[in-house]
Amino acid sequence: MPIASTQDLFLHELCEVYDAEHRFIEGQQEMVEHATDESLKGAIQEHLEQTRQHAANVERVFAELGQEAHRETNEVAQGLVSEAQEGIQEAQSSALRDCAIVSAVIKVEHFEMGSYRSLVTGANLMGQTEIERLLRENMQQEEETARTAETSAEELLQKAMQAEGGSSEEQGLIDKAKDKLTGQ
Repeated sequence: MPIASTQDLFLHELCEVYDAEHRFIEGQQEMVEHATDESLKGAIQEHLEQTRQHAANVERVFAELGQEAHRETNEVAQGLVSEAQEGIQEAQSSALRDCAIVSAVIKVEHFEMGSYRSLVTGANLMGQTEIERLLRENMQQEEETARTAETSAEELLQKAMQAEGGSSEEQGLIDKAKDKLTGQ
């Protein structure tokens, strides 16, 4: 689609975020299947419902613009989903898989926050208050999900480290003690 005006650019970005939301719905469904931490699984399920609402909000934005909702391939979203799938498949334990999942969630949320911030700015400058409200609602939920994921990432990493035999600090102390005992 040629971009010859700011309106064209806004519509192009809207089509891409619409594609991204659909890709992320599919990705989150896979994450729920593979997550083992109940808190993580619950947070993903909750955000999955929000993501469905985000897609519906974007459809309402299309309607406000007098356009039919349609998707344009968002290669960044496509790559983020592929990277998440790879991490899920390569993780050698459930604790590591949960860490890979929360890492993917954080990356996705930051991408979405940037996308929505751009669209909110455009809607504001175009004087489209209802469109701005819908997009801001999506953006704020993405920001909250990012905060939640960032908070849980540390807990999940600690769980994974404990499953490996202790925290890195504990492991460092154990290694030093072993070195002293063996005279190294």
